[in-house]
Amino acid sequence: MANKGEGKKTFDCVIVGTGGQGLITLLEILADAGLKSGFDVKTSELHGLSQRGGSVEVHIKFGKKVWSPLVEAKKAELIVGLEMQECLKAAYFAGPETQYLINKTEVMIPGKELVSPEEIVEDLQKVTKKIVVVNADEICKQELGSAAVSGVYLLCLASFKKMLPLKPETMLEAIKSSVSPKHLELNIKTWELAKKNKKN
Repeated sequence: MANKGEGKKTFDCVIVGTGGQGLITLLEILADAGLKSGFDVKTSELHGLSQRGGSVEVHIKFGKKVWSPLVEAKKAELIVGLEMQECLKAAYFAGPETQYLINKTEVMIPGKELVSPEEIVEDLQKVTKKIVVVNADEICKQELGSAAVSGVYLLCLASFKKMLPLKPETMLEAIKSSVSPKHLELNIKTWELAKKNKKN
């Protein structure tokens, strides 16, 4: 559990992406895993035009006692980005010790030019050097036949890499209790894939 600065006794996480990437499901899995781990948990959802592929941002905090769900500026321990451009917006929450776990994919925003992945990483490195970029969409598509579980893959990977204060086994239990039965087998395979790739 992070304890940077006086009185900081929570683990603060922000997940960013676009509508249709399943951020609310990811939030439910994390919250369930946090409760199963004995933490007090607070969550918050901030939607843009999510139904049109607009920005979606969710916050979650774990701790002995959590008073507010919203992560403050520069206070995130972990930022998970399901889409690279959204990671730039999330830099507001990043400080030198913040870890980024980023899915190497970009969603076209009408009327705006795409910023290259290299430029995005270069900009983020001005804030923190702790950046991990994973081609989660491609990995999940090749290994599991679906990129829809790339978010779950990233969360499981974060757990295996100890970027989260949640044990992988607890994450698996949370997946089993949070995911609908028809998608459960695929999500369990996603957890297993993250376990296989944890040292990559």
